[in-house]
Amino acid sequence: MTAQIAAQPSATMATPPAVAEGELPVGARTVARTLRRSSLPPAAVSGVALLLDAAALGLGLWFAADLSGRGDDAPARAALLAVLGALGGTFALWAWGLYRLRVLRRFWSGAAPLLALGVALAALDGHGWWALAPVLPLLPARGLGALLAATALDYGLTERRAIILGGGDRAERVITTLAESPDNDIRVCGMFDDRDDLRSPPVVAGVPKLGRLEVLLPFARSAEIDLLIVTIPLSAEQRIRQILKLVEVLPVDVRLSDFSADPTFRRRGPFEGLGASGGLVSVMSRPIRGGKLAAKRAMDLLGAAVALLLLSPVLLLTALAVRLESPGPIFFRQLRYGYNQRPVLMWKFRSLRAESCDPLARRVVTRGDPRVTRVGRVIRRWSIDELPQLFNVLAGELSLVGPRPHVPGAVSSRQESFEAIVDGYAARHKVRPGITGWAQINGWRGEIDDPESLRRRVEHDLYYIENWSIWFDLYVLLLTPLRLLGGKGAY
Repeated sequence: MTAQIAAQPSATMATPPAVAEGELPVGARTVARTLRRSSLPPAAVSGVALLLDAAALGLGLWFAADLSGRGDDAPARAALLAVLGALGGTFALWAWGLYRLRVLRRFWSGAAPLLALGVALAALDGHGWWALAPVLPLLPARGLGALLAATALDYGLTERRAIILGGGDRAERVITTLAESPDNDIRVCGMFDDRDDLRSPPVVAGVPKLGRLEVLLPFARSAEIDLLIVTIPLSAEQRIRQILKLVEVLPVDVRLSDFSADPTFRRRGPFEGLGASGGLVSVMSRPIRGGKLAAKRAMDLLGAAVALLLLSPVLLLTALAVRLESPGPIFFRQLRYGYNQRPVLMWKFRSLRAESCDPLARRVVTRGDPRVTRVGRVIRRWSIDELPQLFNVLAGELSLVGPRPHVPGAVSSRQESFEAIVDGYAARHKVRPGITGWAQINGWRGEIDDPESLRRRVEHDLYYIENWSIWFDLYVLLLTPLRLLGGKGAY
């Protein structure tokens, strides 16, 4: 299903004016600075534990084959079976949910099934207790995994940072109930409320009020917020809809602190429980999260490293051509907006004359642009000028596949701002931008010469975000050389 471009906001939306990060209230700015470093993804800790278990299980299987004498005749076959068994065993543990951090930290929850399996194998096998050999190395591995999980949870390394919209008694109920939950990983960092201090106290259950609604977006971006909890009365459903419209550009999960009479507010069902009297209901979630995010990052790192190795001759020849064709640097860096609207300096081969380079892209490159060099025209046509962005991928600033990043204050060739052309345009920043993307391989690249071009680009970008999968990324990467290299739209 194709994503639809959102309609223009209604007159009743009452969208608050934008506030720059530097204009945040002192309290909000101070809190944001203490939270700038992202929390550790739980999938990273689980992944390390899984690798430890896989190595231990593989070693144990190989050792068991050696003890039983079955690996003497075909050591290579025994090693292969040990690897396959290790992969199959750890996959089974993952399928049973034994790598969730709350489970992983409890040593015996993972070790007991392993010991039971080993005893069963030993009882059924006539060769004796060698069957326990695959299990024994797993015990110290599971112990180390439990230690890693406990450290990550106890020191808040994997906590989800939350802010509350709304104050008073409703906010206090959420804060205190979360604090009393032994398995809670949500840390409430602040509250935002348009009401004055008489109606909404400046501090609730030890959590400060950091500002009004117009401060929420810049604070959430600056402080790496993961979760927004809305605690305003659910009878004000029109107001909630307006708020959801406002925050849809943020890469955060949005939860309501109670159930609503409107069925669209609980289409995803309850999320974290808050006791019998209510719960947190999911109404908006980040498109790529947890293990999916880790898998996408792993593919980015592997793909960028392999691409740089294979394309190194092209990179070297291009650098030489740029240097010989016109005076000036080989590379230049251009400021773009990345994930969560953070600034990113993107690397490119220089394709314009040195005196005409435009790091802020104030002037759009058009067909026959005299600023483009002869070499620049070739490398832009074949998208070779974008290849240095593979280093941005390794640095974690870009992804191989995603919406193409645009410059701050981007305008069309008719000097119309992108935000003015398409409502909800900033929702493209909910995922890391990419070197290539769904819009680009469908022909929407190059000059923005009319509003419909931008609308179609954003439509394709939102479709990609809403339907992301590893297979979707692989499909886009496979088609990129066929659709982009030498394709239309690149000047």
